[in-house]
Amino acid sequence: MSNIFSYVILIVAVILGTAANGFAKSAQGFTLLLPSIMTGITIVGCMYALSLVMKTIPVGVTYASFAGLCIIATIIIGIIKFNQMPDIYTILGMILIISGVLIVNLIGKTS
Repeated sequence: MSNIFSYVILIVAVILGTAANGFAKSAQGFTLLLPSIMTGITIVGCMYALSLVMKTIPVGVTYASFAGLCIIATIIIGIIKFNQMPDIYTILGMILIISGVLIVNLIGKTS
């Protein structure tokens, strides 16, 4: 698998991971059936996608990128879907996370 295709699959994993987080919030402690089932399905799909990415991209880079992007995406979903507005410290943290993901992927060297 090429590096470009691996990053496409990583984005799919981020989308599935973010969806899982949104469904978990909607599941209200896994007391609602449909959001609970959707949480499980999206988590399994996310982990499968990550396992494919790790065939090409080192595990540390994969998971650091996934976690950082998932945090950013989940905050955005919180804003849009749940009306949860971030404060200045959250925004600063998001900027640092984005910076870290870019540094790891663009100039970091991991063999």
